Amino acid sequence: LPPRHMDSVVQIVEALESTDHGFTGTVPELARALGGCSTPGCRAVLGEPPDVPPAPPTLSREQWLLFTQLLQQDAVAPERGAVLAPDGSTVALGPLLAGIEVGLKRAAGWPVPTVEPPVDALYAVTITEVLGTSFLLARDGDGNQATLGPGGCWDDVDDPQNYTLLGPPSPIPDAVANGAMDGVLLGAQVAQAPIPLANLLRGYYGTGNGTEKGRPPSSYRRRDFGMLTGPGKLEEEVAAMLRVLRVLPPTQALLEDVGPEEVVAIARQAAQDFTEVYVECPAIMPRCMWGARPYRGTPKPLTLPLGSVYIHHTFIPSVPCRTFTACAHDMRAMQRFHQDTRGWDDIGYSFVVGSDGYLYQGRGWHWVGAHTKGYNSKGYGVSYVGDFSATLPDPDAIALVRDSLLPCAVRTGRLHRNYTLRGHRQMGPTDCPGNSLFHEIETWHGFK
Repeated sequence: LPPRHMDSVVQIVEALESTDHGFTGTVPELARALGGCSTPGCRAVLGEPPDVPPAPPTLSREQWLLFTQLLQQDAVAPERGAVLAPDGSTVALGPLLAGIEVGLKRAAGWPVPTVEPPVDALYAVTITEVLGTSFLLARDGDGNQATLGPGGCWDDVDDPQNYTLLGPPSPIPDAVANGAMDGVLLGAQVAQAPIPLANLLRGYYGTGNGTEKGRPPSSYRRRDFGMLTGPGKLEEEVAAMLRVLRVLPPTQALLEDVGPEEVVAIARQAAQDFTEVYVECPAIMPRCMWGARPYRGTPKPLTLPLGSVYIHHTFIPSVPCRTFTACAHDMRAMQRFHQDTRGWDDIGYSFVVGSDGYLYQGRGWHWVGAHTKGYNSKGYGVSYVGDFSATLPDPDAIALVRDSLLPCAVRTGRLHRNYTLRGHRQMGPTDCPGNSLFHEIETWHGFK
């Protein structure tokens, strides 16, 4: 089959939009016919899905098969409907296309669906039904049931076919969260100014533009979703959706013993947790996504929470990486240098900061690194890709650590509330992290 990549989806959409393809509706309606939005709440908002049409003549057999597979909803493995986007993130197509369908219907003057109590259709078909259901199911569990995440990895980023989760699944793995946030953002966009779907997707994900153009809008999804959707709005919509599910026959039994106060409490917890994980905390590319070699030997565990953070720059590579492809290449090069030339067990840093909007996992949250001699077990080593002796990282890359990673590490219990932040040069004989970056971090919270 074609690669499970957003480029393949754009090619399919383009072929479907190019002619009269024997299907009377839009591409998102076709997606719903194939099962892309078949939950009780989605049916209540958008109506019963259309009948599945015969395979459109404009698509090859393989394209039709791929599109069908990506939209058959699998409640046990919702991540199966996911594709790899050019920014390195993974996106579930179901919630993405459902959000766009609501936006297109609004642009065409669609009457608001008569669901009682009223819900915001854009949030209902993308995030609030699955989010409310996830937290509702977990309340009866043993406390270990996952409500959000995890991320996952593709077998091959050049020809992605199989996506494997990195931990116990929840109803909202990262791929579904990304697809839902993108569905809200793109649905809101087309409601204001409808454009052909292939153009919309290409503009947002930067598909087919090579790797030269830098960051696509999709790499800002957390920031943009957070700006559009305050936690109050999300909480309100989850609560409204749970009240709708209480009266729909397929979901009545789930909510029959859940009182009004409990609905509010579930919605508040769901909105808070989702906002913390997917809006306030940064996205971190796992090792398997950038193509890490295995750790050599046995990693030593850190004792959390840690008390310090040490800021570095890589110096070499000296140029910031602005795409997933470039950053993954730089990570592999650094790991080779650290393992083969320096003789270390692994890449030394805890995390590496790209200028593509993402952090890259080195040793990560739990393993002792090799970044700040004499202090590796006392703090995290966070390194910016580039030489920042005379210039600063992009403002976005500065904010990614200062305003996102560090507060997130405190909230999640990995870093002490009263942590100290230092530049590498304060701990040993080096110019790292460069004069410009060092003067910048002197203004950060926790700098000593």
